[in-house]
Amino acid sequence: MRGGGDFKEFDIKAKIWLEKDGEPVFGLGRFLLLEKIESSGSISSAAKELGYSYKKAWSFINLMEKRFGFELVSKKIGGRHGGGSVLTEKAKNIMNIYEELLEKEKIFLKDYHRHTPHLLHPSKH
Repeated sequence: MRGGGDFKEFDIKAKIWLEKDGEPVFGLGRFLLLEKIESSGSISSAAKELGYSYKKAWSFINLMEKRFGFELVSKKIGGRHGGGSVLTEKAKNIMNIYEELLEKEKIFLKDYHRHTPHLLHPSKH
């Protein structure tokens, strides 16, 4: 084998994200942001939970909306009963598609690990 190094177990990892014109639009971090907005009803709370500044969370939302070309988060300005944020149906659809991609990725990697032991454990083949 090339290099003749001492091989131990290797894990194959992958990351899935969506790009438009070579620029990232949506990945796990932005998925988690939308998920937290959905559960909390607040961009501020979601940002805080993820360790983002409010400005960074807004930046991600604005960037996604610009690149997708439609609204993902419907914002209600504060007032007597406070503000809030709700995901649009299109945002929920994107999240569902992304979850499907993650599940297919997991299945692919598990299957790949099972059928290519010589790559992961060269000394056993």
